[in-house]
Amino acid sequence: MDVEVRAVSSRRDWGEFIELPYRLHATSAQWVPPIRLERRLFHSRRMNAYFKHAGAQEFLARTTTPPTRVVGRVSAQIDAGYDNEHGPGTGMFGFLELEDDIEVARALLDAARAWLAGHGRSHMIGPMDYTMNDECGVLIEGFEREPMIKQPWHPPYYARLMDEAGLEKAVDLYMWELEISDREKILPVIFELAEQARTKHGVRLRHLRRRDLARDVEGVFGDVYNTAWKRNWGFVPYSASDLKHYAEELQLVFDRNWFMAAEKDGETIGIAITVPDINQVLKVMNGRILPFGWCAFLFRRDQLIDRVRVGFLGVKPEYQHTGTAALFYVEHFDVATSRPQKWGEMGWILETNRAMNRGMEAMGGRIVKRYRVYESRF
Repeated sequence: MDVEVRAVSSRRDWGEFIELPYRLHATSAQWVPPIRLERRLFHSRRMNAYFKHAGAQEFLARTTTPPTRVVGRVSAQIDAGYDNEHGPGTGMFGFLELEDDIEVARALLDAARAWLAGHGRSHMIGPMDYTMNDECGVLIEGFEREPMIKQPWHPPYYARLMDEAGLEKAVDLYMWELEISDREKILPVIFELAEQARTKHGVRLRHLRRRDLARDVEGVFGDVYNTAWKRNWGFVPYSASDLKHYAEELQLVFDRNWFMAAEKDGETIGIAITVPDINQVLKVMNGRILPFGWCAFLFRRDQLIDRVRVGFLGVKPEYQHTGTAALFYVEHFDVATSRPQKWGEMGWILETNRAMNRGMEAMGGRIVKRYRVYESRF
């Protein structure tokens, strides 16, 4: 296929950029269409706090012979937050969507590399939309399962094209499935550690309140995340503007039952943000707010959502010996006894994070999805 890749520059380009996955995955039983308006706002340089410390360029690939059509898209981005943490030289690519054609894949990746090289980069990682805390990686296992909130879904040929285009594996990300209503699957040591956290170390849990959510996310969550996740591959700390934006996002999916903090001697030492899987509602909305999308979102959530995603669960390094993580685990199982959500997925978790992966095994979990982050040096 003969294609040309051009930078997104017009309203029409943006419309085609956003619309492409709806056409590519229209017949997929698994893919969950995002809300189109939300996608436009997410790419807005004014509305997305990411652009306070980062820059990006999106691209479209089109066929060159009439009638022309869009056959792929990609973004290239650089992040000052990543540079400050890891040093300069690395850029990212993301929002990868394309038809099953190696020439399209090569053309898109070449465009991303060229833009990054023009901004002084010689190393590219991705895909990430735009960060590791948004949708990231290419699905390499678990194609038959619907994605949960902030998880990408790809048909199998995406990973094949990345390999054929010469990208190399950087790291794999795991999603673990847990039947959180089934306590019998948990190894006894988890309950023992949770009890020690309470009695020996004086750790207590509190559930976050909606009215305090902005304060807790901008303060408590930011503090815990920026220390507990610091050693993770690709870590970028949340800035103040990032945290404010994140708190606003969480208001839409807030459920006090699943938002928790751990405290010891008045200090918050850990946090767990578990989100009811709003993708089950988005599938009914089919990418649109009107005419009836909001009705499903507002009035059918509890009827439709039977699963959760444990997105963030972390403890400050100096308190990781206290059993606080086990205390969070047990609380999740306790909450599930009275809530409609009886199972979920935890992650992503880096393949190199032995402690967390062992913890998932101890709770009877199993890996159900794997995502791969790729890299390229040039």
